[in-house]
Amino acid sequence: MSDTLTLDKLTIGQKARVLRINDDNPALKQRLLDMGITTGVIVKIDKISPLGDPFCLELRNYRLLVRRADVSAVEVEVIE
Repeated sequence: MSDTLTLDKLTIGQKARVLRINDDNPALKQRLLDMGITTGVIVKIDKISPLGDPFCLELRNYRLLVRRADVSAVEVEVIE
């Protein structure tokens, strides 16, 4: 059985599959899509800043730094 969370709730080393982006702001939604955070992509939490912001995500064979406020809109299913 899998857990459904938002991306900001994961810990370092966890992997998850993106289910959807829950945000009413179309600009934020489009920016996340442009960065490669799309439905079905596998995301791994590589690092989290000591103060908790930003998150370093590993996806599609590259690393991406994203603000906590932005990843909190990404609903995921934990796979590891």
